[in-house]
Amino acid sequence: MPLIRNSYGKGRVRIMRVDRDSPRHQVRELTVQCMLTGAFDAAYTAGDNRKVVATDSIKNIVNIVARDHVGLDNEAYCEVLARYFLDRYEHVDAVEITASETRWVRIAVDGAPHDHAYVLDGNGHPVVKVSASRAGTTIVSGISGFTFLKTTESGWEDYWFDEATTLKPTADRLFATAMEASWRWSQPPASYPEANAAVLAEALKVFATTYSPGVQNTLYLMGEAVLAAVPEIAEISFACPNKHYLPIDLSPFGRAFDGQVFTPTDEPHGQIECTIARS
Repeated sequence: MPLIRNSYGKGRVRIMRVDRDSPRHQVRELTVQCMLTGAFDAAYTAGDNRKVVATDSIKNIVNIVARDHVGLDNEAYCEVLARYFLDRYEHVDAVEITASETRWVRIAVDGAPHDHAYVLDGNGHPVVKVSASRAGTTIVSGISGFTFLKTTESGWEDYWFDEATTLKPTADRLFATAMEASWRWSQPPASYPEANAAVLAEALKVFATTYSPGVQNTLYLMGEAVLAAVPEIAEISFACPNKHYLPIDLSPFGRAFDGQVFTPTDEPHGQIECTIARS
């Protein structure tokens, strides 16, 4: 039976490039699929793998090129990546790179776009819960899946160490979360839309402009700021997974980690929850 056509490669290679060459950082998060065609027929028809570039190697090359070109636009990065395979492997005839971007937009603090803090584009789902009985009515507003990150000004140090501890402390890490938040009203505000917008604005201002020694402290400070800014809120609750962006070890390829390339991962994640209320 003839082998009509074939291709292979690596899919869902998730890569976060952080351009830190100036105080104004730039983030570009991609999910990449890289497919090769060429002289690979024998791998299919005879089990001869001698010309097959391992898909794990393809993943490594995606990361290597990302590290070497953190500042390129996505189109230019994908073009350089495709050319890398053609230049390196004579038996590769064609490369198809497909990259889907997770878009981040800068958090506005006092009307100015922040240098290193972002929210996910097209972000979050507002929610309302009303509980009514003959004794009274409780109204809770909130937001689900509201995702934001910052590329620096976050650490995790001085935590409990014992025989189960393998995590290394750091004073500079990428901090990201997809927040579930709800706030209970003690009385109606003049405008629910304006008050709800103020909740997010105050929380994000704290997130962007203060050093975070841990998600726990940041959530508490965000809650304090919200209660100070919106007097009609009785209490606010947060539930925040610590979305991890893991540093990629490129030392086998002669490249040091300098806070520029990460693997995004959602599972498993830390889960931090708290409620802040008025005295």
